[in-house]
Amino acid sequence: MRTAYSVSTVRAAEQALMARLPEGALMQRAAAGLAAACTDVLRRGGRVYGSRVVVLVGSGDNGGDALYAGARLARRGAGVLAVRVSPGRAHAGGSAALRAAGGRVVDDDAGPAEGRHRDWGRRVDLVVDGITGIGGRGGLRPAAAALVERYAAHGAPVVAVDLPSGVEADTGEVRGDAVRADATVTFGAYKPGLLIDPAAERAGALHLVDIGLGAELPDVPDLEALQYADVAALLPVPGAGSDKYRRGVLGIVAGSARYPGAAVLAVSGALRGGAGAVRYVGPGADAVIARHPETLVHAGPPSKAGRVQAWVVGPGLGDGTDAVEAVCDVLSADVPVLVDADGLRLLDAAVVRARTAPTVLTPHAGEAAALLGVPREEVEAGRLDAVRELASRFRATVLLKGSTTLVATHGPRTPVRVNPTGTSWLATAGSGDVLSGLTGSLLAAGLAPRDAASVGAHLHGLAARHASDGSPVAAQDVAEAIRAAWRDVRA
Repeated sequence: MRTAYSVSTVRAAEQALMARLPEGALMQRAAAGLAAACTDVLRRGGRVYGSRVVVLVGSGDNGGDALYAGARLARRGAGVLAVRVSPGRAHAGGSAALRAAGGRVVDDDAGPAEGRHRDWGRRVDLVVDGITGIGGRGGLRPAAAALVERYAAHGAPVVAVDLPSGVEADTGEVRGDAVRADATVTFGAYKPGLLIDPAAERAGALHLVDIGLGAELPDVPDLEALQYADVAALLPVPGAGSDKYRRGVLGIVAGSARYPGAAVLAVSGALRGGAGAVRYVGPGADAVIARHPETLVHAGPPSKAGRVQAWVVGPGLGDGTDAVEAVCDVLSADVPVLVDADGLRLLDAAVVRARTAPTVLTPHAGEAAALLGVPREEVEAGRLDAVRELASRFRATVLLKGSTTLVATHGPRTPVRVNPTGTSWLATAGSGDVLSGLTGSLLAAGLAPRDAASVGAHLHGLAARHASDGSPVAAQDVAEAIRAAWRDVRA
């Protein structure tokens, strides 16, 4: 499992470790890992010897890491130029080490007497971003942004030190200009902003350098991302004595005369997600049976449809009187309930908070904004805060859909989960309906709400990759590819 820790937690761990190490040892560990990653990048483009490396440095320890790494590259024959963002201000020890190795340290506004470093923009093989560290707040200052643009404009790969300068380490927010890196070398632990958009999409490929923080970090992280092995361990597998009822029966209330396809897609996701049986209630019964004749259909109300282990309500439901009554009926059931799409607009927040059985809400940014009463842009800019607030306000598990899907629950000291799978082609009509059915089937199989939401998002994103393979994909394609994703994870 990939875990991430807040800035305050990482800083406390660093302080505890530095108290037991010789002065500067931790920075040297970081610099060694950074130099190794930069060497790999340079080798992919040619070689280290004779290459040109520009190191953009701020005045803090982040710049020190970059300067010491630059010194290591210079000793291997690279031409290394360090450009100080703030004139005359940079880590003294790192600056001395780079100069001793044959590199140069200049100011951004240096004149000809300090070397024509601006000419390097004509050929640069690597740019190292060491401007701000994990303590940075807000976007880049104008001078720093202009410096980044100048050297990145020539197409050289950019490696960020610890995280791209200008992004928020704790939240993934981008509040102004920020570096867009091809790779980020982070030290000791991942930071939440490296895993959450919009900052995550600026980080590029992630490289974690072990600097010895492990024993100093708490057992419970702030953020975690399931990997294949974690998902495989959670997947429900029927035993020899299983029957369709023991595997889990999922009830689905979805679709309308206007949106019958939503019912079909939700049922498709549920059947591919391992439900032993699906009970469908709604006006889309004919369309559902035509596509999935194994579905059990009922005219309603949901409470009269028969026994289920979980409900999904909302996809394509509309907003008529029947829809309102259906949502109320499902929320009164003493089994886990997943509410999506139209169901989110029709639910009563007080009813959700009062439920004793688990509730899972699966909004996209627009729906989350409506539930919170804030502009959509506020949710998109601060996804981590939004998903935590929703989980707390509704006392529910919340799956916030988007380019990085987040899963939060209202329980104390429970890490938010971020889903690492998916593709931009997944932004297509009906894909959320498939996710609802898939996640609902995992709830019916007995997975805890947080696990069901996390595994559902993981399989859904992986299925989209399988179905797309770099090309456009439709929601039904994603549903069909769930089996391939399941096999992939199990293998």
